[in-house]
Amino acid sequence: MSVVEENPVNKMTAVVVRFAGDSGDGMQLTGNNFTEATAIYGNDLATFPDFPAEIRAPAGATFGVSAFQIYFGSEDVTTAGDDVDVLVAMNPAALITNLKELVPGGLIIADSDAFTDKNLARAGYAENPLEDGSLDAYRLISIDVTKRVIDTVKPYGLTHKFAVRCKNMWTLGLTMWLFDRSRDVAIEGLRTKFTRSPEIAEANIAAINAGHAYGETAELPTGVEVYKIPRVTAKPGLYRNTTGTEALAYGILAGGLLSELPIVFASYPITPASGLLHSLAQQKQFEVITLQAEDEIAAVCSAIGASFAGSLGVTSSSGPGISLKAEAISLAFAAELPLLVVNTQRGGPSTGLPTKTEQSDLNQSIFGRHGDTILPVIAASDPVDCFDAAIEAIRIATQYRTPVILLSDGYIANASEPWHVPDFDSYEPFPVRFTEETEGFSPAKRDPKTLARVWAKPGTPGLEHRIGGIEKDYETGEISYDAENHQKMTEIRKAKIDGISNDIPKQEVALGNDYGDLAVVGWGSTFGAIHQGVKRSRMDGLDVSHIHIRHMWPLPGNLGELLSGYKVVLIPEMNTGQLVDIIRSRYLIDAQSLTKISGQPFKIKEIDAAIRAQLGNIK
Repeated sequence: MSVVEENPVNKMTAVVVRFAGDSGDGMQLTGNNFTEATAIYGNDLATFPDFPAEIRAPAGATFGVSAFQIYFGSEDVTTAGDDVDVLVAMNPAALITNLKELVPGGLIIADSDAFTDKNLARAGYAENPLEDGSLDAYRLISIDVTKRVIDTVKPYGLTHKFAVRCKNMWTLGLTMWLFDRSRDVAIEGLRTKFTRSPEIAEANIAAINAGHAYGETAELPTGVEVYKIPRVTAKPGLYRNTTGTEALAYGILAGGLLSELPIVFASYPITPASGLLHSLAQQKQFEVITLQAEDEIAAVCSAIGASFAGSLGVTSSSGPGISLKAEAISLAFAAELPLLVVNTQRGGPSTGLPTKTEQSDLNQSIFGRHGDTILPVIAASDPVDCFDAAIEAIRIATQYRTPVILLSDGYIANASEPWHVPDFDSYEPFPVRFTEETEGFSPAKRDPKTLARVWAKPGTPGLEHRIGGIEKDYETGEISYDAENHQKMTEIRKAKIDGISNDIPKQEVALGNDYGDLAVVGWGSTFGAIHQGVKRSRMDGLDVSHIHIRHMWPLPGNLGELLSGYKVVLIPEMNTGQLVDIIRSRYLIDAQSLTKISGQPFKIKEIDAAIRAQLGNIK
C-alpha cells in the first residue's frame, strides 16, 4: 500500500501555504514554481511575495526573512489569504517570524539542519523549538533537508555552496507531493534557466524528485495529511498566470494599439517599479521603445518629448521618483500633452520601506505639484485589473491631452493570479487623429466636447508651433503674461479635467445593495480583502455593501449620491486616511477611517471585524 493511501487525506476547499527562509534561500523561486504548478492543476489562486529590502541580509537574521504566500482553492480567490495552513520554514528566523500566522493544528515543514545553536540564538530562541515541545499545538515534519540535499546532488559535482542552494527545490518537491502538484513545469523551467549550466539544472531537478520521493516513501509523523483541493469551475477560454506588472505591461501595449500610437517607455530603476521596464523591454515584437534613463527627470522628460513628437510617452516610478518628476509632469500639464505616469506605491516617506506595500501616494498623485495642476488618477484593484486600468488611463491621456497617474502598489505589482485573457476585439478603439489642417491653424484650438487642444506633429509643413511651461494665449498659443488670460487658461484646464467625470462610468456597487446600513468603500489593492470581508459579513445576514473606486480623480459623478444612501461609510486604506479626507470634504459625509500602514496588506478578518464594530455603533 502506498504512503498516499496510508496517510489520511485532508479535503479542503482552499488552503494557504507560505514558504519562508533567508533572502538567499530561493523562496520566491520556490513559490513561483509552486504557483505555476497550482495554476496548471486548475485551482484559483492569489499570491503575496514578501521580501526584505536588503539584497542579502545576514544569514539567519529575522529582518532578512523572505517569504512567499499562496492562497489557492476550488472557489473564487481574491486575496493571498489570512492565516497560514502550511508553513515551510528553512531556518529558525523563518519560523519565529511566521509562526504567529499559522493556524492551530497547522503543518510546519522545517529543515532541522538549519536549527543550529548559532541560528537559534540569532533568531532569539533559548531552546530548539523542534525539540522542546513548544510546537505541540501544530503538526511538525522536521527533516534534515540540508544533509539529504548534499547527498542527493553529490553525483553532479557541485561545490558545497551550490549544493546547499538546492535545498529549496527539495522542499518544493515534498510540498508538491503533499498537494498532488505536477513537477513537470518546474523541471522544464530549471532546464531553461540553467541552459549554460546543465549540471546545476540536473542537481536541482534531482532535489525536487528526492523531496517528492521522500513524501511517497517515508513514514511521516502521525496526523500529517496529504491535501486534496478540488479544481475550480472556470469559464472556458485561455488562461495565464500573471503578475500585476506583467498585466500592466500588456495593458500599456494594448492601449498603444487602441490609440494607434507607438509607445515610448522611459524609466529609471526603482523598487518596486523596475519590473515594468523589464517586462516592456521584452516585447520588441510590438511598437514599443524602451529607454533606461540616467535619472528620474531625464526619464519623464524623454517621455514628454516622445509625446510632443507624436508617440505616447509613458514613464514609471515609485513615490520618491514621482516627487522628482513633479516639475516635468507640470510641464506636460501646461503643454497639454498626453503622458502616462505609473506609480507603483511603496512604504514611505523618503526611502521608507522599499519592498513593502502602501497606498500613501494618493494625495501626491492628485494634488502633488505646484500651481493648479490637478491630474486624472486611476487605481488598479488587483493584478489582472492592471490591464484594463492601463487601457483606461491611456484613453483619458490621449483623448484629453493630459498627464494621467496610474496607481499600482508593491502588493499588486508582485502578486499573481490567473487571468482569463480577454478577446481584444471586444475593446473599443480610441484612435488619435492628429490635426493636418493648416488653414487657420492654432495650437490652442480646442475640441468643444473634451476641451483638449489640437495635437500637431512637429515638422508638419504649415503647423509650426511652440509649446512650453510659460503661460500661453488662449487664442493663439503664443507666450502670454496677461492676467485675464492666465485666469481663463487656469479655468479651462480645470474644466477639462473636471469634464472627464462625464466620460467615465458611473460608480457601481461591487457587492450588496445601493443603500443600507454600511458601505465599505475601497480603492486599489484593498479590493480582495474588502470583498471577502463584506461577503463573509453578508453571509451572516449583516446589511453591508462593497463599493470600490477606480477613477480616483475626477471622482464618478454619482458617487456622492450613492454614498448618501448609507447610514455609515467605512473606508479602509493603507495610509492615514487620504481618501477619507477627500470624501469628507467633497461630499460632507462623515466617512469613518480604517488605516493600516504596516507594509502588509489588509487581512479579511480585519475588514470583517471593522464591519461588525461599525454596525454595532448604529442605533
